[in-house]
Amino acid sequence: MRSTRAASAIERLNNRAETKQYSMLRTSDERFILTRREAGRPMEKLNEALELDEFVAFVNAYGPQKPRRVSKLDVQFEKNMRNKKTEEGGGQE
Repeated sequence: MRSTRAASAIERLNNRAETKQYSMLRTSDERFILTRREAGRPMEKLNEALELDEFVAFVNAYGPQKPRRVSKLDVQFEKNMRNKKTEEGGGQE
């Protein structure tokens, strides 16, 4: 089923937002629209109809994002890279 990827993207968005206010509409030409429903307000369309891949990318980028997990090794690697760039740049002057 084509909409499985889209439904999974909506589920991830609702988990990131910690609500169940987002859903999707599927048009007759197999395009998708992200919607938001809040109590006491009419349904709001958040985008124009998009193809599946574009819709999934839009939903993944929409709303709150989970912070990237960073290990101690990642921090040390980035620190080493900054130091290396500083050493290389400093010797050219």
